[in-house]
Formats: sequence, C-alpha cells, structure tokens
Amino acid sequence: MTTTTAGTTGDSTTAEPTKLEQLRARYPWLDHLVRAGARYTEKHGDHYAAAITYFSILAMVPLLMIAFAAAAFVLANDQALLGQIQSSITAAAPPGLGDLLNSVIDQAIAQRSAVGIIGLLGALYSGLGWMSNLREALSEQWDQRGEPPTVVKRYLGDLLAMIGLGIAFALSFAITGVASGASHAIARFLGLEGQVWVQVLLTIAGIVITLVANWLVFLWVIARLPREPVTLRSAGRAAILASVGFVVLQQVMTVYISSVTNSPAGAAFGPIIGLLVFANFVSRFILFVTAWAATLKENEREEIPEPAPVIVRPAVTVGRTPGAGATAGLLGAGAVLGVVGSILGVNGMRRGRR
Repeated sequence: MTTTTAGTTGDSTTAEPTKLEQLRARYPWLDHLVRAGARYTEKHGDHYAAAITYFSILAMVPLLMIAFAAAAFVLANDQALLGQIQSSITAAAPPGLGDLLNSVIDQAIAQRSAVGIIGLLGALYSGLGWMSNLREALSEQWDQRGEPPTVVKRYLGDLLAMIGLGIAFALSFAITGVASGASHAIARFLGLEGQVWVQVLLTIAGIVITLVANWLVFLWVIARLPREPVTLRSAGRAAILASVGFVVLQQVMTVYISSVTNSPAGAAFGPIIGLLVFANFVSRFILFVTAWAATLKENEREEIPEPAPVIVRPAVTVGRTPGAGATAGLLGAGAVLGVVGSILGVNGMRRGRR
C-alpha cells in the first residue's frame, strides 16, 4: 500500500493494488512463485545456466573419446568381432571407401591408449568447470555470502562433489533398474504378465520409481552441491517439485527433438541442437527450483539495511572580532593608562630622593 500526499492541500490518497498484487495476497503459492522468479533473476540465473550449458556440451567430446577408446580396447581383444565389423563396413561402403574406413579403425585401435588419456584429461577439465559453475550458481540462488574458498580448496571440493554426484546418479539408475526388473519378474512368477491391469500397475510403478530416483539426485544437487550445506527439509520439498518437473521436461524435449529431426538439416544438426536446448532448459529449471527452495519462509533472511556512512568534518569556531570603533576605544584607553602610569612612576622616584 502506497500513500501519496496531494501537493499543498494536505489530502492523502491510497493507491489501489494491482491485479497481480491482489492475486499474490489471495494465493500464497503464487506469491512464493513470484518471489522465486525475482530471486532467480536478481541472482543472474540465465547467465549461470548459459555457463553450465557450455561446459555440458564441452564435456560431450571427451566423453565420446573415452567411449571410443573403450570400444577400441574391446575390439583389440576380440579379433572375431573386429573382423565381423570390418567385413560389414566393406560390404556396405562404396568400392574403395571400405578399405579407408577399415584403416581408420585399425589406426584408432592402435592409438586407443592416447585417445583414452586425452579423453580423461578433457573430461576432468570440462567436468570441473561444469561442477564449479553449477555450485557457484546454486550458492548464488541460496544467497550464500561467505568468503570464497581458496583455489586448491575449491577445486578439491568440486572434485569430491562431482564424485558424489556420480554416486547419486549410479544409485538412481540402480534403483530404477532393480525395481523395474523385480516388478516384471514378480509378474512373470505369478503368471500375470499379460494382464492389462498388471501392465497399468507396472507402468504406474515405473513412474513412481523414476520419480523417487530423480528425487534422490535432485536432493543431492540442491542440498549438498552449494558451497555451504542447506537444510534437507527445504531441499527435500524442492526436490519433489524438481523430480516431477524433470519428467515433464523430458517428455516435452522428446517431442521437440523428434519434430526438429524430420528435415535433412534437422537430421544432421537436430540432435546437437536438441541436446543444447535440453541442457539449457534443465540448467534453468534446477536453478529456478533452488530459488524456490531459498525463498521459502523458513529460509528467508531478514535484510538489515546498511548504516549510512559516517562523515567526519573538522569543526572550526571563529570568534567575533571587535569593530573599528571598539578597537579605537581600546587603543585610547591603553594610551591614557600608560600616561597615568608614567606620572605615578616619576612622582615615586622624586619622593624617594627626598
């Protein structure tokens, strides 16, 4: 509510609240959403999301090199599989091109150690850059104002956080795989695998298991990746929102990628563009959910206004000086007193001689 005073009349009028302010006052969830959006914008969420996206795409190249080196090690130890692949390439490629492709494969197998080492170093560099930007972005959304760590401590912490996130991902995949396989095995054991209602239950169970696995990953990201740990209660509530939203985002991006790969140009560049857009949207979504958790009533900190700067000015006091008339009077009085003093002094000397 804003009060304005009308000029010299002294009348005051109250401005009417806007429609958005009325809705925010009526719906607390909308007010919280608006405050989360304001926090996301003030803490440069889009800029951090762009940096996270860059390192996400950059990490794909060394990861592909590692995968290529691993495949080369497998082929080097399985000559029968290597011969089968080379025969398939020779039969499918145009005349003369098959021999060139097979020589490239032989050279790649010979250089598999160097490719793997370069891939590991590149993955370490890009992974640390990705983790560092992600942690800085999450800390900014939580409005953590502590002293920045030293370079060695920061990189060591980022490395440990990256290992922890990898363990969280592995645990998530393990839960999804084991639970899905166990549910189908139980259905087969009971002889109910072909029933429609069983398929519906298995589908629902798969969705629930996926949500739980996503919740574990997002809980780790929101609660433990910031520079300073936050409460698990707030992070757990935000992780529920993140796990549901991530499943919806996956479905939307699947439709988007399938739509951009219909044309020849889309078939060539669509997967890269889709991966870029997906990484950017996921980064923005994670940061917004973190801002949502940070703007919960239990986490908002009271802003204490900074005191006004103290300005020290030396105080110089200038006394009043007598005017011209007063000065003349003082000089005259001094002259008179001097003459009287001289006369008295002469008379005293004469009396002393007598």
